[in-house]
Amino acid sequence: MFLALRIRLLASGLLLLLAGAGCQKKGEEVPPTPGPPVVVPPVGPSQVAAWVTNTDRSSQFARLRTALNFTAATNTSPTILVDTVQTYQGIDGFGFALTGGSATVINRMSVRSRADLLRELFATDSTCIGVSYLRLSIGASDLSDRVFTYDDVAGDVSLAQFNLAPDRTDLIPVLKQILAINPGIKILGSPWTAPAWMKTNNAAIGGSLKPEFYDAYARYFVKYIRGMAAEGIIIDAVTLQNEPLYGGNEPSMLMGAAEQAAFIRNNVGPAFAAAGLLTKIIAYDHNPDRIDYPLAVLDDIGARPYVDGSAFHNYGGSIDNLSKVRDRYPTKNIYFTEFWTQDPGSFVTDVPGHVRELTIGATRNWSRNVIEWNLANDPAIGPHTPGGCTQCLGAVTVSGNSVTRNPPYYSVAHASKFVRPGSVRIASNVPTNLPNVAFRTPSGQKVLVVVNTASAPQNFNIQFKGKIVTTLLYSGSVGTYVW
Repeated sequence: MFLALRIRLLASGLLLLLAGAGCQKKGEEVPPTPGPPVVVPPVGPSQVAAWVTNTDRSSQFARLRTALNFTAATNTSPTILVDTVQTYQGIDGFGFALTGGSATVINRMSVRSRADLLRELFATDSTCIGVSYLRLSIGASDLSDRVFTYDDVAGDVSLAQFNLAPDRTDLIPVLKQILAINPGIKILGSPWTAPAWMKTNNAAIGGSLKPEFYDAYARYFVKYIRGMAAEGIIIDAVTLQNEPLYGGNEPSMLMGAAEQAAFIRNNVGPAFAAAGLLTKIIAYDHNPDRIDYPLAVLDDIGARPYVDGSAFHNYGGSIDNLSKVRDRYPTKNIYFTEFWTQDPGSFVTDVPGHVRELTIGATRNWSRNVIEWNLANDPAIGPHTPGGCTQCLGAVTVSGNSVTRNPPYYSVAHASKFVRPGSVRIASNVPTNLPNVAFRTPSGQKVLVVVNTASAPQNFNIQFKGKIVTTLLYSGSVGTYVW
């Protein structure tokens, strides 16, 4: 029955890929492979706009043409009750890591193609997806074309040789184009390693920061933030070490909780204060299986005043553990800063899985943001360092001027387009097989993101202020509902 209904809807044009003017011309043919959405109005007056991604790609972040209106009718379908009275954390944004490799492949595009792609990703009007948060590596990450820091001159404790030059070829020019499109985008910086000469093993991989260089490395952060500000790039926040409990990446560095607490307490916190920096200091930046780490940093009474909150990845442990950290320190913020998509990616698992675990899971556990790893790669899943990730699929794959949109593009778009910075998470219940999260935007719109995790299509209701609208999601489908 559901298959027949779907065929009738498709044949009558009630289910159609949409998205937008400004990113794609109205009425343009929708490509059979993943592509940007195209805007077509609903068939009649509609109080609710529904944007859907189906795992079979029959809808790729597309607006349903079916009119959805609230009524006083009742039925026996599961109901998601949205309540704007009960509020939770504010939202800073949704987006990706703009790695050095991402910037390289984007900057190699023609001027026109690059401008079109960046507008599609970062503009907030029409059908562009409105990415609102970026994570940068401070120095190289493993998705840079080589290992570098901003001062690789051994023994330069004064940092006289500090220079952002490695980022001026691709990263800074691309960032400036992004900021011209979206000046308010939030940017977080994370280092993969300190300069090798500051480390116990004098190498890019592994090792720890020598205590005698804590002061110099704190000043390194200050120079980075000031240097980027001089380029017109405001760094809203920093973590002090990407994945501090793993030293096997290229580059990488180990930093235990006690080390990080001491580094913040005695060096980074005072250095930021003395420099008058407003950049937030965020602890940890690793998996929720070790919440003892951020709790130990926050338990340090000297470090705690300097720490805005804790950041998490999702490669181990439960996303629900984020709430345990927030419960211990309710005045400290929670951030979600990394999860990958493994090449070649899968619409069937990655789109609903990432929305369920990150967009819904992280924000229902107090995260102010969601950042996926990473923005862009070339067809060989590069660039990356010699020992860097060879399977980290970007939101887009760029081949010359050709762009392929991968599952992370769609999982992030379902929130980034509508849940604008300054939105607030609001209450919603969770019926069986319908994980969801709701927000109120700065303009007063309500946004509900839902995944159908059941093995069959599911009718359900959205209830708001005593009235309901009834809709349907196919198995594995993701829907964003805006009213």
